[in-house]
Amino acid sequence: MNSFPRHEGLTRKFRRSLLDWYYVHRRDLPWRANRDPYRVWISEIMLQQTRVAAVIGHYHEFLRRFPTVKKLAKARESSVLAAWSGLGYYRRAHMLHAAARMIVRQRGGVFPDRAEQWLDLPGIGRYTAAAIASIAFDEPVAVVDGNVERVLQRVSGKALTRERFWNTAQYLLDVEHPGNFNQAMMELGATVCTPRAPACLTCPIVDLCATRGETATTKSIPQKKREIHYSLVCRGDRHHGGEVSLVRRPLDASLMAGMWELPEIEPPNGDGKLAFTVRHSITVTDYTVRVWSGGTARSLNCRWFGTSKLKEIALTGLTRKILRKAEIL
Repeated sequence: MNSFPRHEGLTRKFRRSLLDWYYVHRRDLPWRANRDPYRVWISEIMLQQTRVAAVIGHYHEFLRRFPTVKKLAKARESSVLAAWSGLGYYRRAHMLHAAARMIVRQRGGVFPDRAEQWLDLPGIGRYTAAAIASIAFDEPVAVVDGNVERVLQRVSGKALTRERFWNTAQYLLDVEHPGNFNQAMMELGATVCTPRAPACLTCPIVDLCATRGETATTKSIPQKKREIHYSLVCRGDRHHGGEVSLVRRPLDASLMAGMWELPEIEPPNGDGKLAFTVRHSITVTDYTVRVWSGGTARSLNCRWFGTSKLKEIALTGLTRKILRKAEIL
């Protein structure tokens, strides 16, 4: 069962009010320029666990490097990871690349047009499959992400199970405009029905909402604090023709496998030169990062890279941040 009142008049009003609002107030985002399934797919994968503002620049650069699924399928994985650098959650890039190869090799470059077919590809779950199928192909399937869950919970005034979220979303769906309706639901949750201080006075469906305000939420997980140290070793002119010493993460590492980073070191015992400090956050950990300069490469596994080539290398997000701070990248 769904959790929205079974009243066709109210349901039609909900759909109409939401879509009218969306057509006027939706954000001008690059992946909304057309319904090209390749571009929709890339944006949906990038937006998983990543803020819109952080995705836009990477989205443009990724499409510049890999404008078609065939280009992406032919690319080396290291090139894909390099283009993904800075977005985090690098498993998404691995799965994206694997899915591109399947689409080209097994489907002749033709994209699936149904959600259930998208589920056969690596890195595609229920939400992503429904989002792509509805936006790019008008399949009448609803989506449920964190934003949609919040909207539905507040509108219904009830604590819903996972499956009832999906059932309610499907019941409310405007089957004539499924892609726009799904985007409208997500847009409402992202910009109006926010986790804290929702803007109820500007909400297009406020008169259909049971709570009209915040609902109880679980307590946020406290951030852990950690200090780490890296060695920044250069030779030659670091700005023009110089080289930087980097080390590759293990290929079987659970995070950022195979990517390049500065060598992590123990805190120098009085003989090092602190270059600068940066802050960096990964999931629930806040890092204070001390960067030490000078000396020689401390690891036998280090490799020298020309500064002009750094943009082509799969660097970790933290390494990219450090190299930018050092005005090397």
